[in-house]
Amino acid sequence: MTGRPFVVAIDGPAASGKGTLARRLADHLGCPHLDTGLLYRAVARTMLDQGLELTDARAAAAAAASLSPDDLDPSRLRGGDMGEAASVVSVLEPVRDALLAFQRRFAAQPGGAVLDGRDIGTVVCPDAAVKLYVTASPEERARRRFREVAAAGERTSYEAVLDDIRRRDERDAGRAAAPMRAAPDARHLDTTELDAEAAFSAARDLVDAARARRPG
Repeated sequence: MTGRPFVVAIDGPAASGKGTLARRLADHLGCPHLDTGLLYRAVARTMLDQGLELTDARAAAAAAASLSPDDLDPSRLRGGDMGEAASVVSVLEPVRDALLAFQRRFAAQPGGAVLDGRDIGTVVCPDAAVKLYVTASPEERARRRFREVAAAGERTSYEAVLDDIRRRDERDAGRAAAPMRAAPDARHLDTTELDAEAAFSAARDLVDAARARRPG
């Protein structure tokens, strides 16, 4: 296929199902996938390991600039606490600036790529071939996250998880730098009433239709 790489940009709030969807679409397309949330979690992890304040913009930007693929080990970056910490550093514009080039290099691979995050379709890859905005009600997202946390053996409550979801939504949507929002040309996919298979089927159809329209 000629022309620009076939990039799929998937945005949406926490626990909407976008990560699972992105991984499955990458497998379907035979291209790499980047969970951009891991980048911000890795910055937060570095800050916490060094005993630094998450709101220290200069230190956070330095941590972002020094990231390598080895820093993206999901086993060290998962969990509700890391998600909250990542949401804190993600509002810092110097951090977002430092990570933008990393994300764009990943998207520019000749075979294309699937990226998921909060601002992929609006900032990172505004010319993506397909843009999806995946969402679900806060209550459903909290139920999903609570099940994940409980399965991992962490002690919390549904109410605490719901409060965290709402705080993160407010912070991500209200930040000055690249706020979480759907691109004007994004296709919306509400997964509140959909299981993973139904969500994948709907997204796959959109992606395949877009790919079929591209000149070969």
